Amino acid sequence: MTEPASAGRAVLPSADPPRAVLLTGGTSAAGRAVARRLADGGARVIVAGRDTEKLAALAAAGFDTVEADLVDPGQVRVLAEAVGPLDGLLHLVGGWRGGGGIPGQSDEDYRALEASFTSLRLVTRALWPSLIASPGARVAIVSSTAVARPLAGGANYAAVKAASEAWVRAMAHGFAKEAPASAATIFRVKALAGLEGRLADAYAGLWSMPADEANDRVSELPP
Repeated sequence: MTEPASAGRAVLPSADPPRAVLLTGGTSAAGRAVARRLADGGARVIVAGRDTEKLAALAAAGFDTVEADLVDPGQVRVLAEAVGPLDGLLHLVGGWRGGGGIPGQSDEDYRALEASFTSLRLVTRALWPSLIASPGARVAIVSSTAVARPLAGGANYAAVKAASEAWVRAMAHGFAKEAPASAATIFRVKALAGLEGRLADAYAGLWSMPADEANDRVSELPP
Protein backbone atom coordinates (compact mmCIF):
# COMPACT_ATOMS: atom_id res chain seq x y z
CA MET A 1 0.00 0.00 0.00
CA THR A 2 1.36 3.42 -0.95
CA GLU A 3 1.20 5.99 1.81
CA PRO A 4 2.32 9.63 1.98
CA ALA A 5 5.53 10.15 3.91
CA SER A 6 5.19 12.27 7.01
CA ALA A 7 5.73 15.97 6.42
CA GLY A 8 6.94 16.50 9.98
CA ARG A 9 10.44 16.06 11.26
CA ALA A 10 10.93 12.46 12.31
CA VAL A 11 13.28 12.36 15.28
CA LEU A 12 15.61 9.41 15.66
CA PRO A 13 15.18 8.02 19.20
CA SER A 14 18.18 9.28 21.15
CA ALA A 15 18.15 6.32 23.52
CA ASP A 16 18.55 3.77 20.74
CA PRO A 17 20.16 5.21 17.60
CA PRO A 18 21.34 2.85 14.89
CA ARG A 19 24.93 1.85 15.54
CA ALA A 20 26.03 2.02 11.92
CA VAL A 21 24.35 2.96 8.65
CA LEU A 22 25.76 2.49 5.15
CA LEU A 23 24.83 4.86 2.33
CA THR A 24 25.62 3.26 -1.02
CA GLY A 25 26.04 5.80 -3.78
CA GLY A 26 25.89 8.36 -1.01
CA THR A 27 28.18 11.06 -2.42
CA SER A 28 25.22 12.99 -3.90
CA ALA A 29 23.46 15.95 -2.31
CA ALA A 30 20.85 13.53 -0.98
CA GLY A 31 23.55 11.31 0.50
CA ARG A 32 25.19 14.24 2.25
CA ALA A 33 21.87 15.38 3.71
CA VAL A 34 21.04 11.91 5.00
CA ALA A 35 24.54 11.44 6.40
CA ARG A 36 24.34 14.67 8.39
CA ARG A 37 20.83 13.90 9.65
CA LEU A 38 21.83 10.43 10.87
CA ALA A 39 25.04 11.68 12.44
CA ASP A 40 23.07 14.35 14.29
CA GLY A 41 20.94 11.50 15.66
CA GLY A 42 23.96 9.65 17.00
CA ALA A 43 24.68 7.18 14.19
CA ARG A 44 27.98 6.18 12.70
CA VAL A 45 27.62 6.81 8.97
CA ILE A 46 29.62 5.04 6.26
CA VAL A 47 29.42 6.34 2.69
CA ALA A 48 30.37 4.11 -0.23
CA GLY A 49 30.85 5.29 -3.79
CA ARG A 50 33.30 5.75 -6.66
CA ASP A 51 33.96 9.51 -6.66
CA THR A 52 37.30 9.93 -4.91
CA GLU A 53 37.03 13.70 -4.47
CA LYS A 54 33.50 13.60 -3.04
CA LEU A 55 34.44 10.77 -0.70
CA ALA A 56 37.44 12.78 0.50
CA ALA A 57 35.17 15.75 1.26
CA LEU A 58 32.84 13.51 3.27
CA ALA A 59 35.78 12.01 5.13
CA ALA A 60 36.97 15.51 5.97
CA ALA A 61 33.50 16.20 7.38
CA GLY A 62 33.90 13.28 9.77
CA PHE A 63 32.16 10.43 7.97
CA ASP A 64 33.63 7.00 7.31
CA THR A 65 34.04 6.33 3.60
CA VAL A 66 34.77 3.35 1.37
CA GLU A 67 35.67 3.65 -2.29
CA ALA A 68 34.07 0.81 -4.25
CA ASP A 69 32.57 -0.04 -7.60
CA LEU A 70 29.21 -1.38 -6.46
CA VAL A 71 28.60 -3.42 -9.62
CA ASP A 72 31.80 -5.39 -9.08
CA PRO A 73 31.05 -8.50 -6.96
CA GLY A 74 34.59 -8.70 -5.62
CA GLN A 75 34.63 -5.08 -4.51
CA VAL A 76 31.21 -5.47 -2.91
CA ARG A 77 32.48 -8.45 -0.89
CA VAL A 78 35.41 -6.33 0.28
CA LEU A 79 32.99 -3.53 1.17
CA ALA A 80 30.87 -5.89 3.26
CA GLU A 81 33.92 -7.00 5.20
CA ALA A 82 35.15 -3.43 5.64
CA VAL A 83 31.97 -1.91 7.07
CA GLY A 84 31.40 -4.56 9.73
CA PRO A 85 28.08 -4.88 11.62
CA LEU A 86 25.30 -2.70 10.24
CA ASP A 87 21.93 -1.44 11.41
CA GLY A 88 20.88 0.38 8.28
CA LEU A 89 21.33 0.67 4.53
CA LEU A 90 20.09 3.42 2.23
CA HIS A 91 20.74 2.63 -1.43
CA LEU A 92 21.16 5.81 -3.46
CA VAL A 93 22.77 4.48 -6.64
CA GLY A 94 20.67 5.93 -9.44
CA GLY A 95 20.54 8.13 -12.50
CA TRP A 96 18.15 8.82 -15.35
CA ARG A 97 18.22 8.35 -19.09
CA GLY A 98 15.23 8.50 -21.37
CA GLY A 99 13.40 9.99 -24.30
CA GLY A 100 12.56 8.85 -27.80
CA GLY A 101 9.51 6.76 -26.97
CA ILE A 102 9.70 2.98 -27.04
CA PRO A 103 12.05 2.83 -30.07
CA GLY A 104 14.37 5.25 -28.30
CA GLN A 105 14.91 2.98 -25.28
CA SER A 106 18.44 1.98 -26.20
CA ASP A 107 20.39 -0.96 -24.85
CA GLU A 108 23.16 1.45 -23.86
CA ASP A 109 20.78 3.49 -21.73
CA TYR A 110 19.30 0.36 -20.20
CA ARG A 111 22.71 -1.01 -19.22
CA ALA A 112 23.63 2.30 -17.60
CA LEU A 113 20.38 2.39 -15.62
CA GLU A 114 20.58 -1.29 -14.72
CA ALA A 115 23.67 -0.59 -12.62
CA SER A 116 21.43 0.71 -9.84
CA PHE A 117 19.55 -2.60 -9.67
CA THR A 118 22.67 -4.73 -10.05
CA SER A 119 24.40 -2.89 -7.23
CA LEU A 120 21.29 -3.23 -5.04
CA ARG A 121 21.28 -7.00 -5.56
CA LEU A 122 24.99 -7.38 -4.91
CA VAL A 123 25.10 -5.13 -1.85
CA THR A 124 22.05 -6.54 -0.09
CA ARG A 125 23.08 -10.14 -0.70
CA ALA A 126 26.54 -9.46 0.71
CA LEU A 127 25.20 -7.55 3.71
CA TRP A 128 22.24 -9.82 4.49
CA PRO A 129 23.97 -11.71 7.36
CA SER A 130 24.90 -8.41 8.99
CA LEU A 131 21.45 -6.88 8.52
CA ILE A 132 19.51 -9.81 9.98
CA ALA A 133 21.91 -9.87 12.94
CA SER A 134 20.98 -6.26 13.80
CA PRO A 135 18.48 -5.69 16.61
CA GLY A 136 16.49 -3.49 14.22
CA ALA A 137 17.87 -2.80 10.75
CA ARG A 138 16.23 -0.36 8.38
CA VAL A 139 16.87 -0.74 4.63
CA ALA A 140 15.47 1.67 2.04
CA ILE A 141 15.76 2.68 -1.59
CA VAL A 142 14.70 5.76 -3.48
CA SER A 143 12.37 4.76 -6.31
CA SER A 144 10.18 6.75 -8.65
CA THR A 145 6.53 7.57 -9.13
CA ALA A 146 7.16 6.37 -12.71
CA VAL A 147 6.74 2.81 -11.43
CA ALA A 148 3.03 3.48 -10.90
CA ARG A 149 2.64 5.31 -14.22
CA PRO A 150 5.44 4.47 -16.64
CA LEU A 151 5.76 6.58 -19.77
CA ALA A 152 7.08 5.45 -23.14
CA GLY A 153 10.05 7.79 -23.01
CA GLY A 154 11.12 6.44 -19.63
CA ALA A 155 10.37 2.75 -20.10
CA ASN A 156 13.94 1.62 -19.35
CA TYR A 157 14.05 3.74 -16.21
CA ALA A 158 10.64 2.62 -14.93
CA ALA A 159 11.47 -1.04 -15.60
CA VAL A 160 14.68 -0.84 -13.56
CA LYS A 161 12.93 0.96 -10.71
CA ALA A 162 10.14 -1.63 -10.73
CA ALA A 163 12.71 -4.42 -10.51
CA SER A 164 14.41 -2.65 -7.60
CA GLU A 165 11.10 -2.29 -5.79
CA ALA A 166 10.37 -6.00 -6.28
CA TRP A 167 13.77 -6.84 -4.80
CA VAL A 168 13.18 -4.67 -1.74
CA ARG A 169 9.73 -6.14 -1.20
CA ALA A 170 11.31 -9.60 -1.35
CA MET A 171 13.77 -8.40 1.29
CA ALA A 172 10.80 -7.30 3.39
CA HIS A 173 9.46 -10.85 3.20
CA GLY A 174 12.87 -12.16 4.23
CA PHE A 175 13.00 -9.81 7.20
CA ALA A 176 9.52 -10.87 8.30
CA LYS A 177 10.70 -14.48 8.33
CA GLU A 178 14.25 -14.11 9.65
CA ALA A 179 14.49 -10.77 11.47
CA PRO A 180 11.03 -9.42 12.37
CA ALA A 181 12.49 -6.40 14.18
CA SER A 182 13.96 -5.17 10.88
CA ALA A 183 12.30 -3.53 7.90
CA ALA A 184 12.73 -2.76 4.20
CA THR A 185 11.06 0.37 2.82
CA ILE A 186 10.59 2.09 -0.54
CA PHE A 187 10.51 5.87 -0.98
CA ARG A 188 9.04 7.11 -4.24
CA VAL A 189 9.75 10.57 -5.63
CA LYS A 190 8.92 12.32 -8.86
CA ALA A 191 12.29 14.07 -8.69
CA LEU A 192 14.70 14.02 -5.77
CA ALA A 193 16.13 17.52 -6.24
CA GLY A 194 14.83 19.75 -3.49
CA LEU A 195 13.65 16.82 -1.36
CA GLU A 196 16.98 15.91 0.18
CA GLY A 197 15.97 17.10 3.63
CA ARG A 198 12.61 15.33 3.43
CA LEU A 199 14.37 12.10 2.46
CA ALA A 200 16.82 12.47 5.34
CA ASP A 201 14.01 12.91 7.87
CA ALA A 202 11.89 10.14 6.36
CA TYR A 203 14.72 7.63 6.44
CA ALA A 204 15.83 8.58 9.96
CA GLY A 205 12.22 8.35 11.05
CA LEU A 206 12.02 4.66 10.15
CA TRP A 207 13.63 3.80 13.49
CA SER A 208 10.78 5.50 15.33
CA MET A 209 8.24 3.26 13.58
CA PRO A 210 7.37 -0.31 14.59
CA ALA A 211 9.08 -2.74 12.26
CA ASP A 212 5.82 -4.22 11.02
CA GLU A 213 4.67 -0.73 9.93
CA ALA A 214 7.94 0.16 8.24
CA ASN A 215 8.40 -3.22 6.56
CA ASP A 216 7.15 -3.52 2.96
CA ARG A 217 6.06 0.12 3.11
CA VAL A 218 5.91 2.31 0.01
CA SER A 219 5.89 6.02 0.81
CA GLU A 220 5.71 8.96 -1.58
CA LEU A 221 7.74 12.01 -0.71
CA PRO A 222 5.79 15.16 -1.64
CA PRO A 223 7.19 17.74 -4.11
